[in-house]
Amino acid sequence: MPADHTTGHGHTHPVSFDPTATAPDPHAPRAEAGRAVRIGIGGPVGCGKTALVAALCRALGDEVALAVVTNDIYTTEDADFLRRAGVLDPERIEAVQTGACPHTAIRDDITANLDAVERLERRYPGLELVVIESGGDNLTATFSRGLVDAQVFVVDVSGGDKVPRKGGPGVTTADLLVINKTDLAQHVGADMAVMVADAHRMRRHRLPVITQSLVDTPDAPEVAAWVRARLADAAPSGAA
Repeated sequence: MPADHTTGHGHTHPVSFDPTATAPDPHAPRAEAGRAVRIGIGGPVGCGKTALVAALCRALGDEVALAVVTNDIYTTEDADFLRRAGVLDPERIEAVQTGACPHTAIRDDITANLDAVERLERRYPGLELVVIESGGDNLTATFSRGLVDAQVFVVDVSGGDKVPRKGGPGVTTADLLVINKTDLAQHVGADMAVMVADAHRMRRHRLPVITQSLVDTPDAPEVAAWVRARLADAAPSGAA
C-alpha cells in the first residue's frame, strides 16, 4: 500500500515513493585543501536561479574572489545574461552546454563542469568561491558532492503553494531551500504560510528555508549571509 504523507493542512496525500529519497552519487566528494568553495544553485525552469546568481555576485563581489559556471542545454543564455548585467568580469563566467538534461552534467557526468571550474581556478589563483548554476530542471535535480560543497535549491510561488509538498530530492535534501518571488503570491493565489510549513515539514525541520523577493530585496541578503557562513566554515583554522 502507498504511504500516507500528512500535509499539515488537513488532509493526506498518498504516495508510492519516498519523497526524501535521493539517487546514489557516483562521485566521491572533492575536498582538496585550499581550493575555492563550490556552491550549486538548482531548480526548475523560470524559478529565478540566474537572477539569484546575479544578486549574489552583486552582494559578494567586492568582498570575495568569486566566479560563476552556468549550465544550459544548447545555449549560453544564462552566462550571456550575467555578462550583460555586468555583475562580474566576463572572464569570470564560464558557460557549459550540457547537450542533455541539466542534471546529467551536475550529477551523473560532471566532467564538463569540473573542467570549467578548474579553468577558472587556473585563470584566477586565489579564487575563493565558485557558484555553479544548473540549467532549469525538475524537483529531482541534485548536484554531485564531487562537484559542489553545498547546494541551494530554488522554487518559486508561481507554481502554487503545492510545490514544496511535492518533495523530490531537490526540495528535501538541498542544504538550503529558497522560495522565490514571494511578491507574486497574492497574484497567483499561493498561501505563503502553507508553502513555508510544507517546506519545513518535507525537510524534516533540519535544513533552512529562506523566502525572498528579489524585487523587494535585490541583493538577496539572507542567501548572501548563508553563503558567507559556508565560506567561514571552510576557512582554515585561525584565518581572519
